[in-house]
Amino acid sequence: MRAKTETRRQAILDAAAEVFQETGFERTTMAAICERLGYSKATLYNYFASKEELFLAVVFGATEAEFQAMLAALDASVQDMTEALEKFGRGLLTLLYSPQVQAVRRLIVAEAGRSDLGRQCYALGPARNEAAMAVFLQHAMDTGQLRQADARIAALHLRGLLEAEWLDRFMFQTLQPITDDEIHATVQRAVAAFMAAYGPMKV
Repeated sequence: MRAKTETRRQAILDAAAEVFQETGFERTTMAAICERLGYSKATLYNYFASKEELFLAVVFGATEAEFQAMLAALDASVQDMTEALEKFGRGLLTLLYSPQVQAVRRLIVAEAGRSDLGRQCYALGPARNEAAMAVFLQHAMDTGQLRQADARIAALHLRGLLEAEWLDRFMFQTLQPITDDEIHATVQRAVAAFMAAYGPMKV
């Protein structure tokens, strides 16, 4: 019975993702998702209490494993800070600039000013990433691997450097598919700039 339940829940998420991307959050209705699935409203509401809850499940459910794997790269015992930051950066950019996540990010930006979704998505995504990164960087500062600074601001600077080459093209929808080689090169440049700014002070 559990397997059947999980299969149906996934079917709902898949159909909802299609409808949200086709029509946007505001114009999507639970009825439209039901029609796409051939399920009754009662069945849909048995899994998700609202359109907002369903949207958040679509946005974060599909990428949570990748998000956790990216955070796991922040190993506090690491000896080579550049290597650690590059591993994290590759994970972050691979996640953010996958076609699926790009589509979801655009949906969130489009709807953020019209509902509470922006705040909720920020809390579940960027804020979690920023907090974990700040803890990691603070430890690196305390152990002399980076110079002392505001760890939260440093985390924001790192994120900004990692996205600097692509963010405008993403926002204006002129970004072409990105290869692994491009990700690696971008991350190396970003981390080099970060280490130039935050690397340990030379005596």
